[in-house]
Amino acid sequence: MAQSNNQRNLGSGIRLLRSIKGKADDKRTFAERVADKLTAGFGSMAFLVLNVIWFVVWIVINVGLIPGVEPFDPFPFGFLTMVVSLEAIALAIIVLISQNRAAKIADLREEVDLQVNILTEKEITKLLQVVAQLAEKQGLDLSRDRELQTMLRPSDTEKLEKDIELEVGGLINGGK
Repeated sequence: MAQSNNQRNLGSGIRLLRSIKGKADDKRTFAERVADKLTAGFGSMAFLVLNVIWFVVWIVINVGLIPGVEPFDPFPFGFLTMVVSLEAIALAIIVLISQNRAAKIADLREEVDLQVNILTEKEITKLLQVVAQLAEKQGLDLSRDRELQTMLRPSDTEKLEKDIELEVGGLINGGK
């Protein structure tokens, strides 16, 4: 029975993570929805093949290899260069829109992970305290185990947060 409860809890945790993305997907703006669809299409092998065919045909036509077809963009293909540059700009912007949204979802998942880790740390510390009390009632002397004594004290999450902020600040300021 307890095992099925654990499995249910694990399953609901997985649903929670999926629902974070689902909720984020539901909140997408029209532009983000379009960008996601375009990114999915532009990030495909079909799009790569289409581009290769397009450029090969363009070049073949414009170097005069097809009799009776007049080149419209002779070498060095100035118009093709402009088209490729505009395509690259548009693709980069579309991909950045999708990546920004994905980064927001990742940040939210990290925050959930952090909160779960903090709760888990508190629960494990409490569990260690209970086990230590049971061991002492059984006559075991745990006072010499320095590692256990350290583990029995709750972690100072505020100090950890400040230490990380200092380290990250040092990395950011040291990089200038």
